[in-house]
Amino acid sequence: MPKITPIAAFNDNYIWLIEANGRAVCVDPGDAEPVSAYLHQHNLQLAQIWITHHHHDHTGGLAALKAAYPDCIVYGNSDIAGATVAAGEGVQIEFAGMHAGVWHTPGHTDQHISYLLHTSSGLHVFCGDTLFSAGCGRVFTGTVEQLFASLQRYNSLPQDTLFYPAHEYTAANLRFAAHIEPDNTDIQTALAQAAHTPTLPVTLAHERRINPFLRTAEAAVYRRVGGLTGRQPADETAVFADLRMLKNHF
Repeated sequence: MPKITPIAAFNDNYIWLIEANGRAVCVDPGDAEPVSAYLHQHNLQLAQIWITHHHHDHTGGLAALKAAYPDCIVYGNSDIAGATVAAGEGVQIEFAGMHAGVWHTPGHTDQHISYLLHTSSGLHVFCGDTLFSAGCGRVFTGTVEQLFASLQRYNSLPQDTLFYPAHEYTAANLRFAAHIEPDNTDIQTALAQAAHTPTLPVTLAHERRINPFLRTAEAAVYRRVGGLTGRQPADETAVFADLRMLKNHF
């Protein structure tokens, strides 16, 4: 079982570090400095970097880390300039006797990917900015339909799957979730617990109870969205699109 550590960066980013046998994988290093400090402090060799998407707060430290660790392999989709190995849908990655599969999970960006690490303790999903606890990413170069499909794909995984989002947005997302489902006691409990950070990782089972973007089939969510927008959504994709619009202006 690897050790997985969140390294805080900027105001609310997490750079995830996976370590095993003196070697490490870094996920979305927006800033090289805290990663380098951790590696030196724990006497770790950076073996791989996994990039989920091209935004600077996920790639800004890439060049410096590659310069410091020239043998490090950088995985990323075709739009990642610093990638040394193209990592698209279906690619398999080996690390410390474990394997990770790559999913194309567009929506936040059109080229966004996720890394699904299989370990003896279960499945760990490094989901970048596609899924947040109690929320999801904004739509930039992808589409809302793609984002909905990506979250539905996550929702097909085992309920004990652990998700590792790249931002500590949980408390703010839960305030919106409570606005959508004011009678959901799981959301109220999670909001109280979100005072203690990091709130991540989170299980899929937990997100199914508190994340409105995974609860688009719930009658309470459907009614509330219709009441807030003044129109009844035609299907779950429309519920999701309206939720994303409401969150943008919350």
